[in-house]
This record gives sequence, structure tokens and C-alpha cells, in this order.
Amino acid sequence: MTKTTLESPFILWIAAFAVLLLVALLFHFYRRRTTQVEQVLDSIGFDRIHNVVLPNADGGEILIDQLLLTTQGLLIVEIKEVQGTVFGSNKMQDWTVIATNRRYTFPNPQPGLYDRIAAVREVVKQIPVAGRVVFLDGAEFSKGVPELVASLDELAAEFGEPDRKSALVKIEAFMPHWENIKKGLTTLAVR
Repeated sequence: MTKTTLESPFILWIAAFAVLLLVALLFHFYRRRTTQVEQVLDSIGFDRIHNVVLPNADGGEILIDQLLLTTQGLLIVEIKEVQGTVFGSNKMQDWTVIATNRRYTFPNPQPGLYDRIAAVREVVKQIPVAGRVVFLDGAEFSKGVPELVASLDELAAEFGEPDRKSALVKIEAFMPHWENIKKGLTTLAVR
């Protein structure tokens, strides 16, 4: 046997190990980030519904990633995982991200969030409804942060309640409406 024949399986084992290690690290990073998002949403929400489909004003349907019951009313949360400097404003149709090796654009998320807020308000007119587009760590707005955009920390500061017991008194007023929303959503397509 030649030397290259003996080295070939060894190199394949090292390559396979490196790929498995990379997959494990990526999974760990994703899981840690998901856990952080879940912790913040659980800290500000007293109840939460995932992936809600509601009818919108033009007869179609609209998807809501997260709908939370908070002490301030209902909160729609849309999570954006963007790495790099984000150039966006209230009036721009597309926002641009400049990362280390990449530049790309995505549609301004504000109009979609306004549509989601309107769709929820149509279902429950008695409860205040707010919405936030949450950019996870790694997104930086160098020209200022547009309306309805927040980080996880800002979301927790704005909607969090330090005293959960006293917050339950505030939540009590929203509970009958929230239960009606949940009942009504089960007849809609909850995915």
C-alpha cells in the first residue's frame, strides 16, 4: 500500500469530524438564541399564541408569528435575524443590510406589521394592540432605529412587568377578550 492510500481514510475521518463539530456548534448557537427569544417573550407575555392566521381587510389571510397577552394589551412580535448594519427608515420600501462579506435588501417590515395590527384590531376592538419588529443581536442601525423596531432588551424594557403579581390585576381586564380570541382562532386555521 502506498502512503496516500493509508492517509485517505484518516483525512476522511478528520473531515467528517470537522463537519459534525461545525453542525453541533451551529445547533448550539441557534438553540441558545432561540432560548433567549423564548425567555424574553415569556417574561413579557402572560399567554402567547404562535403562528396565527387571521383574515385581513382585503379578504385574504395574514400570518402572525407571535401574539402575546401583556399588561398593555396585545402585542404582535415579528422576529428578524439579521447580521450587519441595517439601513432602513419608515419611508424606505426596501431596507439594506451590509454584512462583512455580503450586501442584500429585504422589504421594509413596517407595512406588514401595520397590516397585522389592523387585522388583530378588527377581531378585538376592545383591547389595545401594539406591534414590534424585533431584530436580534447582530443588527445595527447606524442611521437611527425606525418606528416599531426594537431589540430584545428594548422589548423587555418596554413591555416587561417587574412585579408579576400586581400585573395579574391588569391582565384580568383583558382575559375575557383574550379567551374569546383564542376560541375564535381555533376555528380559524391555526398552524
